[in-house]
Amino acid sequence: MVEARRGHTTDRGRVTINGTPAELGAQVAPGDRVCVDGDVVGAARKLSKPVYIAFNKPVGITCTTERSVQGNIIDFIDHAERIFPIGRLDKDSEGLILLTNDGDIVNQVLRVENQHEKEYMVAVDRPATDEFIQQLARGIRLRPEGMTKPCKVRRMGPRMFSIILTQGFNRQIRRMCEECGFEVQALRRVRFLHIQLGALAVGRWRNLTEIELQKLLAQPKAANAGKPQPARSGGGATSPNGPRAGAGKP
Repeated sequence: MVEARRGHTTDRGRVTINGTPAELGAQVAPGDRVCVDGDVVGAARKLSKPVYIAFNKPVGITCTTERSVQGNIIDFIDHAERIFPIGRLDKDSEGLILLTNDGDIVNQVLRVENQHEKEYMVAVDRPATDEFIQQLARGIRLRPEGMTKPCKVRRMGPRMFSIILTQGFNRQIRRMCEECGFEVQALRRVRFLHIQLGALAVGRWRNLTEIELQKLLAQPKAANAGKPQPARSGGGATSPNGPRAGAGKP
């Protein structure tokens, strides 16, 4: 924490505003560039270094920003920017999760999360019967949430199926299967909205493409058509690159 006595600059100039050492009580105006020890912070940092990435989360990694939690997603990715996940994916599950340093888009996406399609590939412990598939599609009563929404379910093999959800109850798919007498053995998210996991290897990440990012930024607005929208700060897309070499520590 930076401290200073009234009338003095903050801790020998560690904090600067537009290149000038900041004094106690200094006001920061929109567009000002604020740095601590030479590193840009606040809105200027986000606008100068926007980050939007897709990550193939391995089983055992926890979607939390709490660095005290062993196996947290932030330490695993070890990104140069301060990022955080959009939504969550169970520790026991793997697959696609998005991360960003743009708090505005996180709030907007999560505010309409129940209208967003999320697709999963699921393997269960015994053959998936027609009755089981139909039960999942119609909806399952969970406690204490109540009935799940009707969803799209498609058998992909004797013990495998794909399921597309538009809501996000805690461990929803696992609990739905348990209510039907099945146990999930593997669960992988393969799509979030229009963004596909594709061939991205487990434990690797990539920047969103320009097209993916444009659709992501437009999605909350489309989902809330006709409703007042909060102002969103700008920020261009990062260049689409492949997974970073060494991304994700073993």
